[in-house]
Amino acid sequence: MSWLCWFFALRLCSSLLLVGLVCRQLGLRVGLQVVQTATCSRWGALSDQGLFQEGDVVIGGLFSLYYKPPAIDSDFTQLPYYKPCTGLQNLPLQYIYAMVFAVEEINHSTTLLPGVKLGYHIRDSCGLPLWAMQAALSLVGGDSASCNSTDYSAGEGIRERRGDQNVPLIIGGSSSKTAQILSRILGPLAMSYTASCPCLSDRLQFPNFFRTMPSDIYQARAIAQLSIRFNWTWIGAVVANNDYGLVAIKVFQEETRGAGVCLAFVETLQREKIVSDARRAALTIQASTAKVILIFTWYTDVRELFLQLAKINVTDRQFLASEAWSTSGDLLQNPVTSKVASGVLGVAIRSSAIPGFKNYIRSLKPSGRPDNKFFKEFWEKMFGCILGATPLSTYASSPPPQEDLLLQKESLPPCSGTESLEGVQNQFTDISQLRVTYNVYLAVYAAAHALHSLLSCPDRESSSGNNSFSCFSPKHIKPKELLQHLSNLNFTTPQGEMFYFQGGDTPAKYDLVNWQETPEGSLKLVLIGRVDGFDLHLNESAIQWSTGSNQVPVSVCSESCPRGTRKASRKGEPLCCFDCIQCAEGEISNQTDSLHCERCPSEFWSNAKQTACIPRQLDFLSFNETLGITLTTAAVSGAAVTTAVFVVFLYYRQTPMVRANNSELSFLLLLSLKLCFLCSLVFIGRPSVWSCRFQQAAFGISFVLCVSCLQVKTIVVLAAFRSARPGAGNLMKWFGPGQQRGSVCLFSFIQVRNVFICIIWLLFSPPVPQVDLVIPGLKVTLECAMASVVGFSLVLGYIGLLACTCLLLAFLARKLPDNFNEAKLITFSMLIFCAVWIAFVPAYVSSPGKYAVAVEIFAILASSYGLLLCIFAPKCFIILLRPEKNTRKHLMAR
Repeated sequence: MSWLCWFFALRLCSSLLLVGLVCRQLGLRVGLQVVQTATCSRWGALSDQGLFQEGDVVIGGLFSLYYKPPAIDSDFTQLPYYKPCTGLQNLPLQYIYAMVFAVEEINHSTTLLPGVKLGYHIRDSCGLPLWAMQAALSLVGGDSASCNSTDYSAGEGIRERRGDQNVPLIIGGSSSKTAQILSRILGPLAMSYTASCPCLSDRLQFPNFFRTMPSDIYQARAIAQLSIRFNWTWIGAVVANNDYGLVAIKVFQEETRGAGVCLAFVETLQREKIVSDARRAALTIQASTAKVILIFTWYTDVRELFLQLAKINVTDRQFLASEAWSTSGDLLQNPVTSKVASGVLGVAIRSSAIPGFKNYIRSLKPSGRPDNKFFKEFWEKMFGCILGATPLSTYASSPPPQEDLLLQKESLPPCSGTESLEGVQNQFTDISQLRVTYNVYLAVYAAAHALHSLLSCPDRESSSGNNSFSCFSPKHIKPKELLQHLSNLNFTTPQGEMFYFQGGDTPAKYDLVNWQETPEGSLKLVLIGRVDGFDLHLNESAIQWSTGSNQVPVSVCSESCPRGTRKASRKGEPLCCFDCIQCAEGEISNQTDSLHCERCPSEFWSNAKQTACIPRQLDFLSFNETLGITLTTAAVSGAAVTTAVFVVFLYYRQTPMVRANNSELSFLLLLSLKLCFLCSLVFIGRPSVWSCRFQQAAFGISFVLCVSCLQVKTIVVLAAFRSARPGAGNLMKWFGPGQQRGSVCLFSFIQVRNVFICIIWLLFSPPVPQVDLVIPGLKVTLECAMASVVGFSLVLGYIGLLACTCLLLAFLARKLPDNFNEAKLITFSMLIFCAVWIAFVPAYVSSPGKYAVAVEIFAILASSYGLLLCIFAPKCFIILLRPEKNTRKHLMAR
């Protein structure tokens, strides 16, 4: 058995697991048989469809030109490689001719590979990894039915006997899975134009792989940057259930972590059950509050998803597209798409013009390459004619292609040869945006420059120092040496662009595209920006959103928290879902979406919206406010009434009612009551140093004088009635008018002595107006600081002691036999007095700011009015309205 067959068998066995996974998806069973005979056989003769040009150096090409694989034998024992695929696609045919065009340009160049003719062997991979693998093996190992048709020299690649041609490099691998298979199994280099899996960047696993397509990592990062730029924090995702979609969404999440972007949902689509998966994803999109939907999958999956969305009338979503469907002509021309997905914003493979390619495409004729069955089939389908049907005898071992049968049955006319592609508009002739086509073009030029560098051999020891190709024969190119030159590649493309590899990747460059509605209602693709590595260049004014306007759509789980609020996460929900809590009084947040509220300094307070700290306003009991006016009116009225009573008593001072129980004490009591009313005015108004010093002293002296007078009057009543008893006649001698005046002075002197003590304290440590910053609020109270609580307690305590003594004496004298017993009046007045001041203590303590001052004023006025009305109102009533009772006889009557 030929040792080369053993070589292929061992290479295939080493990759059996990887191939097995692909076979499982195709529903195939692969049987690898090694027959212990002198000869071996292949998996079947490969279809002879291909495009070939011999040269000094031949590069291979693999393209997914057809999309319908042939039927599999019912017993699954034969893989159908000998049957051709069907369903010609126009766009991959353009890729093929981009490769041919680039090779012809290079062959006509006088600076690139001068004197070396570059050839190509191009095969169809049928869009399936197994077909691609078999086609690649045929490129590097020959194409005849016998294994002995090839020759292998160690380190020199695999050569076909026909023309003894090396294939050191294959441009192909339309999918990442195919690229992985080719890179693992083949010895020659593989260069892909569309494989984008990040896994292919691993040089340890794929040391012989290169690509002119950026890794998916960069487009996922670009979409993440768009989401952050437009403040989309609540995004739904629909991805393919494979490495393409799952890796992309993982990169998207990593890139947006810390930027406040959350995924509302992640739905996966699987090709085998696309209808049910698309229906489920559409219902999820409808139920979600996310208005921006990221889609990472193939365009056929997107087409089914849009169909399901149209059925449930979901037309208000903004879609973010990956490069796999952002430029799909099928979607753009689909009327369902225009209803559901206008305003799509997507990342696309960068486009670039290829000079001369337009004329080259439109000048193609079947007569130029009569052996090119790819172009022959395209031409016949395009113009509905027959260039020459393939004889049925050609298909000895299999039925003829369905296309040939149809052509013969319909008896189409023969082609005239005058047909032209000048007026044809389809994907093959459309070169307005060359994307994958340009990647193929770059791949050919990269291979040519690497070959030029290798054949120039300036660094080889055998080199004579010039750049001639005499030192190295193109017939003996080693892939290992070509790998080194590809890795160090750096050249300028015909478009003036610098090209080089970073490992096996090229620098990431994308276009940013937008689907915009035309006046006719269709969709068109508009370039709105570019991505260069990690840099995003975007013309926002050129974007047309899904709403049909230039207004950026809003997609958030929770609206941004305005200034004056803070974010509070919802339990069990993503960080993007939160509630906005108003900052507490005295706290502010001056930024949107603030996580915390900051407390204002003690001298400041938050404004009404809690967005800024403003100086606190001084507040005190003023004469201008309602409460101040009311208390002032009450105090002045009390003083006026007291004055009026004083005048009445003065006018009727000779009457028995006034003279009874010492008229001097009555006048003194009226004077002290007037002082009590007037001293309350000292507490109103802006506190000053002198007003603070005068308040408590005036209050204490006035009330001590008042209560002292009442106590003396009570003692006089008791003494007067006690003196009427036998043996007590001399009692009044010791308590006459002089002694009464002395008692008042004595009681008042005790308080005055306390005041003298307070005056000494005020001189050295006086109370001063102080701002009370403890009480929260915008208004801060300016009050007289109670520096000496002991002094204030002594004042109140002494007044309370006098009041209690007076109340006790008056209570004992309330039942004395007299028609007009003043002790009863004193008892009622002292009850009111004590009740007011007992209630004053808790009210004063619990009242904030200026209201504490108002409580004290109210207590002064209430107790003063109580004393005035209870003691003097009955007397004035008799004096003014019942003068007949103002007689000694009436007053002394029992």
